[in-house]
Amino acid sequence: MKTQHSIHYGKEGLLTLASHIKMRGYSSLFVLTDTHTAHHCFDRFVNETGLTSLNVLTMTAGEEHKNIKTCETLWHELSSLGADRNSALINLGGGVVTDLGGFVACTFKRGIDFYNVPTSLLAMVDASVGGKTGIDFGPLKNQIGIIQEPVKVIIDSHWLQTLPYVELRSGFSEMLKHGLIADKAYWNTLQSLTTLSPNALAPYIERSVELKKDVVLEDPTEKHLRKILNYGHTLGHAIESYYLHHPSQKRLLHGEAIAIGMITEAYLSVAYCGMSKKEAQEIKQAFDRWFPKIEISSGDENEIFALLRHDKKNKGQAIRFVLLHQIGQPKIDIEVTSEHISEAFQFYADLS
Repeated sequence: MKTQHSIHYGKEGLLTLASHIKMRGYSSLFVLTDTHTAHHCFDRFVNETGLTSLNVLTMTAGEEHKNIKTCETLWHELSSLGADRNSALINLGGGVVTDLGGFVACTFKRGIDFYNVPTSLLAMVDASVGGKTGIDFGPLKNQIGIIQEPVKVIIDSHWLQTLPYVELRSGFSEMLKHGLIADKAYWNTLQSLTTLSPNALAPYIERSVELKKDVVLEDPTEKHLRKILNYGHTLGHAIESYYLHHPSQKRLLHGEAIAIGMITEAYLSVAYCGMSKKEAQEIKQAFDRWFPKIEISSGDENEIFALLRHDKKNKGQAIRFVLLHQIGQPKIDIEVTSEHISEAFQFYADLS
């Protein structure tokens, strides 16, 4: 059965949210922020919606806090503040907040309503849409979770003004992915951008959301088509996990790691799916334009490869990828050898 999305945009979307929540008559209303959005976004959210009697929950910002310990703290706070099955949770933040907050809501008293108000570009075009909620399990990304749609998603590009450049670039990586897997014309349009400012990116948010929404509506539980959204994420998630938990390596933002994943998986697309070397180079050069090269040693590669063994898309011992026949035409469930993965890292290392 297909899921239904209720996505609203702009200031009007915030007013729609407020009207809907008042109509539902919840017994209590909670807002989950992190330490960044509590400072930069909460006051405007209250002013724009006019919602009152809000119970504010605040988690520490950062992917490293997307874990069961944070969930336990929030479940305890919900309980101590008297939340019941007719309460609701609004997730005001980036991808960590919407992922973890959705999971907390889905599991508290076997499920309460939740709403996503994404404040990062990454969350607007990816994390808040599609119903994937969850947390990391040790160094392994998104291993624990539930697929459950929020009641509504409110996307307001005004929040982009609160973001540093690196966060805009991280979200832009997922937008480029949408073009690679579904719309070559969109890929070409994004490549023509000369700056990654909020004003430059805002006009394209809705197109990215539409591309993802269409895929999710067709395959909400990721049995077939939805797998294409994982292009770049098999190696990308392993890379992200490795740099997040390594004691002496600088952590990478999600989009930074996925950019490396999309470059390396472009090489694998040539080897396994017949993509032209010209298009693989085009992908490589596009990401090289915006993302600085990261030095990955052979030792790093070995540890990243070990993390690949736990990827959710694997079947048995086989490591399975989403690859491209050509830009805009993905292929799913492609088994790849360790030798080709090493060659893919070399393809990335050859960046200028």
